[in-house]
Amino acid sequence: MTAYGALVVDARVKAGDFVIIPAASSSVGLAAIQIANHAGATPIALTRTSDKKKRLHEAGATHVVATQEQDMVAEVMRITNGHGARVAFDPVGGADFPKLIAALTDQGIAYIYGALSEDDTQIPVLGMIRKMATVKGYSVRMVIGDEARRKAAVNYVTKGLASGALKPVIDRIFKFDDMVEVHCYLENSGQFGKIVVTL
Repeated sequence: MTAYGALVVDARVKAGDFVIIPAASSSVGLAAIQIANHAGATPIALTRTSDKKKRLHEAGATHVVATQEQDMVAEVMRITNGHGARVAFDPVGGADFPKLIAALTDQGIAYIYGALSEDDTQIPVLGMIRKMATVKGYSVRMVIGDEARRKAAVNYVTKGLASGALKPVIDRIFKFDDMVEVHCYLENSGQFGKIVVTL
């Protein structure tokens, strides 16, 4: 529902749109890839290194950019034939946030729904003026806080699961007694999708 609210309800992504998805191997990032595809848009997954590139392609990302190895803005511009992406859906923020603005098309939208980076998030005012970009703080409360939107979201997700367009991605399943190991695993940022803990 987190990805659905921003991409479907607010941005209304559609065929012809490019969507930049930082932290693409997270559970929300993987959902965003699936939802962008389901809406007919083209997902551009961002990951730090090439280690997860193959799996991101297998998960539905049309394009994958390894941000520590490639110039993200140049790659997005290459992929979009110099136009930029209409939407960025970012849980990271931090010092690289201005690059997302630079990779947007004119009047593009950057949603920020998290602060995974420990750095301050820079707001590139001149870049935003030049692109006429919109930066929106986003929370899933937009969907779950409104009964009609929540019902529509549940219906969208249920139908997507039934059709196979949406599929939960489970990285590992742990027992509750292994909670210390779970936290160590999460802190290493090696997961690809959800971590499940059984009771």
